[in-house]
Amino acid sequence: MALPKKLKHFNLFGNGDNWQGQIASLTLPPMVRQMEEFRGGGMNAPVDIDQGMEKMEFQWTPAGIIPGLFDNFGTSQLDADLLRFSGSYQRDDTGETLPVEIVVRGRHREIAMGDAEPGSDNTLSVATTLSYYKLTIGGEEVVEIDVPGMVERIRGQDRLAEHRRNIGL
Repeated sequence: MALPKKLKHFNLFGNGDNWQGQIASLTLPPMVRQMEEFRGGGMNAPVDIDQGMEKMEFQWTPAGIIPGLFDNFGTSQLDADLLRFSGSYQRDDTGETLPVEIVVRGRHREIAMGDAEPGSDNTLSVATTLSYYKLTIGGEEVVEIDVPGMVERIRGQDRLAEHRRNIGL
């Protein structure tokens, strides 16, 4: 029997700043494909046609105010903010640990200041839309998505390389 690797510790860095102990929680960016249902003549059922990816977004909750968070708010630069999640996952049957890193670039779409009440956590909520995403597990690049560069590399295979060549990029 093998037990799963569970997240034991994490840290978030923003634009090079170490936010150790300042992030209450985060929702790592989901990767979602945009699909269009198609059923042509001679088909007994529809299939989904892949139309590319949907917009990626990173939701996270600082445990208090981080002044530098506002530095790039409202910028026209789509990759103004760099965030790096570093996680340490562990199996409880073997003690084996596994580093997981997610690096994203984007800009903060929403910074919700939350409720202000004396003696409460006063947590914020941040939504960052992404133009770049890179997932590394155990030192191996697993996923790299560069939206403006039209790169979608999964385990070393760039699935958009031929499309870039076809359109002269």
